[in-house]
Amino acid sequence: MIDRLSGTVAAVGPDHLVVMVGGVGLRVSVPTPVLEQVQPGRPVELLTHLHMRENEISLYGFLTEEERSLFELLLGVSGVGPKVALATLSTVSPDALRQAVLREEPGILSRVPGIGPKTARAIIFHLKDRLVPTGTETAPLLTDEDAEVIAALTALGFSLVEAQTALQHLPRDEEMTLEERVRRALTYLAPG
Repeated sequence: MIDRLSGTVAAVGPDHLVVMVGGVGLRVSVPTPVLEQVQPGRPVELLTHLHMRENEISLYGFLTEEERSLFELLLGVSGVGPKVALATLSTVSPDALRQAVLREEPGILSRVPGIGPKTARAIIFHLKDRLVPTGTETAPLLTDEDAEVIAALTALGFSLVEAQTALQHLPRDEEMTLEERVRRALTYLAPG
């Protein structure tokens, strides 16, 4: 099994990287947060998961052990293949995934493309006893209002990671309209 690889990013695709390792270009499918942190021509080290099927061999890459572990746990859920597991890690942060499972909130997981209510409940059932609380489970989950702010910021050209970071810096104890929340997030992203 290929556990990790180090090389130079030769190309960045919509859901994958091509990493040059010893003169060979390996296509590695990665979640969106990884795509947002790498640049062509720069070195990268990825923890990997080799997925083999009858007619396909695919390599999936992650920057942290937590991401890879969650990906592998998701693969153990009936109805969740590598594409849906990758979409989950592209849409929901590891902390938000952990919180959704521990709090048994399938609505959070249903926002992921390819996951309906039945699969969301299966993920929660399968992972509930396998995930260990990290102490951050008291943090608020992504609300519908938060999702609208993220959607507005990504529509304006900001990355998902930038939008989530700006959202985390908004005050939680103040009542704000959606427009005001977006305006404050923009102020955080483009100060001055």
